[in-house]
Amino acid sequence: MRFPVFAAIVPALVPRTQLPEALALNGVAMNASRIAGPLIAGALIASAGSVCVFVLNAMLSLLCGALLMRWRRAHQPSPLGRERLFSAIRVGVQFVSQSAPVRATLLRTVVFYFNSIAMLALLPLLAHGRDGPAASMFTVLLACMGVGAIAGALLLPRMRQLVSRNGLVVAGSLAQAGAAAVVALNGTRYLAAPAMLVAGVAWITAANSLAVSVQLALPDWVRARGMSIFQMAMMGACALGAARVGPGRIAAQRTGERAGASVVGAVMALATLRLAGGGGNDADPTPSNQFKVPVAATMDTAGHVQITIEYRIDAARAAEFRALMRESRRSRLQQGALSWELLRSASDPACYIERIVDESWIEHLRHFDRVTTADVALRDRKFAFHVGAGAPVVTRCFVEDL
Repeated sequence: MRFPVFAAIVPALVPRTQLPEALALNGVAMNASRIAGPLIAGALIASAGSVCVFVLNAMLSLLCGALLMRWRRAHQPSPLGRERLFSAIRVGVQFVSQSAPVRATLLRTVVFYFNSIAMLALLPLLAHGRDGPAASMFTVLLACMGVGAIAGALLLPRMRQLVSRNGLVVAGSLAQAGAAAVVALNGTRYLAAPAMLVAGVAWITAANSLAVSVQLALPDWVRARGMSIFQMAMMGACALGAARVGPGRIAAQRTGERAGASVVGAVMALATLRLAGGGGNDADPTPSNQFKVPVAATMDTAGHVQITIEYRIDAARAAEFRALMRESRRSRLQQGALSWELLRSASDPACYIERIVDESWIEHLRHFDRVTTADVALRDRKFAFHVGAGAPVVTRCFVEDL
């Protein structure tokens, strides 16, 4: 419940240009906790018992809540009021399903976490099979991964100058798979610990690149909803990936299976590079406020709203126009339209009608707060196909409930 709120808060604290560094710093904090946490917990368990660990955890959670309450965000209420819950959920899911950059990032997120979580899921059992006490070995391996992640976060700005985000995701996935293979196949701490350092660098590199990609692709109005879907993809992949490695010690003892899983992870990471189609799109999702907001001529605005835009298209360019309208469909559905259709007149083949249905007049007006510079450019490209006198005719109608 907390993760989508945290994810939505971060872009409100830092400028868009500093978002990658802010998320990397968040990764440093998380992995510093990964180092200090087991050490403090181990000391408390040895000196005062397990109960104290849970009491300290509860106190730190309360402290975190108190720190958040001190932050005073300048709330700007919308004149259109709040969205209805189920309508907001529908629009959030619809935006993600129609956004190619977000879908590509979700695909790569599932593949990365599904494969990389196996090593963490089996880490206690892997530590048990090494030389030395199992508990201390587990702490050492976990701390090494945390140190690697912190080092990786500090190196990320330099790496981003040399490699694209897509390249960082693939490189991190391959390095993670290689480190997992070393830990699985080697029985001594002298190779397992350095491999966990590499795994930490790889983890933060790929995880940060994925988080930055989805954050940059989400506009503010749907950010928390989009990040909650990102969280479901991440946590769901972790759950399935951890379950996949098999029931406990039996799976941990199958060295060949663990090494084979690393190979599968590497192959899947390379496959997503092609399937995701790049996945990198840094188009600015900031609202442009360039469209004039319509005013209804009646006070009775109940019911669905149908919008029609009538074009006259040269027959020689009809196929090109229809291809562009597929992009228009995605844009309209991203903004929350209930449905979209392109109609062609039976009596006048040059007449095309773009038909959009919105849930209500209020929801229709919300779209004007969501229009980006890319949407304005798309409108201009569509209107450029129109060969009739004047601009395309836009008509808005209320659907009567009979």
